[in-house]
Amino acid sequence: MSGNRRKAFLVSTAVVCGALLMTACQDTDTDAAAGAGAAQGSSSTPPAAGAATPPGSPAAGASKGSDTTGKGTKGGTGTGTGTGGAKPVGQTCGANDIAWSTKSETQAGGYILITAKAKPGITCVLPAALPTVAFGSDGTQAGPAEQAVGKQITLSGSTAAYAGVNPKTTKANGGKELESIIVAVGDGDPDPVSLPVGTITVDKPVVTNWHTSPKDAVPGS
Repeated sequence: MSGNRRKAFLVSTAVVCGALLMTACQDTDTDAAAGAGAAQGSSSTPPAAGAATPPGSPAAGASKGSDTTGKGTKGGTGTGTGTGGAKPVGQTCGANDIAWSTKSETQAGGYILITAKAKPGITCVLPAALPTVAFGSDGTQAGPAEQAVGKQITLSGSTAAYAGVNPKTTKANGGKELESIIVAVGDGDPDPVSLPVGTITVDKPVVTNWHTSPKDAVPGS
C-alpha cells in the first residue's frame, strides 16, 4: 500500500471510530437519564406530618371513612321518661299523692266526711274499693258501710272524691276516745296518713266507698 493510500485509510478509520465512540457515549447518557427518571418515579416519599392530602387519594378516603365511623359511635339522643313528680295517667293513687281534708257532719247521727284531691301535677286513680280507715293504736279498721263496691275515680285538678266514716255504730255506751284516724288507699298502700278529726268515740266503725258527690258519702243513707 502506497504511503498516500495508507494515510487516507488511517484517517478514515479514525473518523469512523470517533463517530462510533460518540454514538456509544450518547446512548450511555440517554440510558443513565432514563434510569434516573424511573427511580425518581418509583420512589414514594411519605407526606410530611400535617400536609394536606389531595382529594380522591387513598389516604383521604381512609381519613373520611374514619370520621364517619367516629360519628356513628356517638350516643343517640335519648329520650327522657321523668314527669317532675307527676304520677302517670292510669296509675293507682297512693295516700301521698292526695291532698286530704276531714270535716265533722251531724247528718245520720254524726259522721266524718273525708275529701280527697290529687296534689298539683298528679293524675291518679282511686280503685273501686273501700278506703282503708283505721283507729287507735290497736289499728281497729272500719268495715263497709255499703254492700256494693263503688266505681273507680280518676283524680286530677279540682276533681274530688268523698268517703263517709261513722266511727260508732253501736247503741251502747262506751268505746275508744280518739282524735285522729289513719287513712290509706287500700291495705297495700305504703304511705298511710294520719288525719285529725277532733274527739270521737269509736265502736265498730264503718266507711263508705269513694263517691264523686259528698251527699252520696253519708253512711247509712
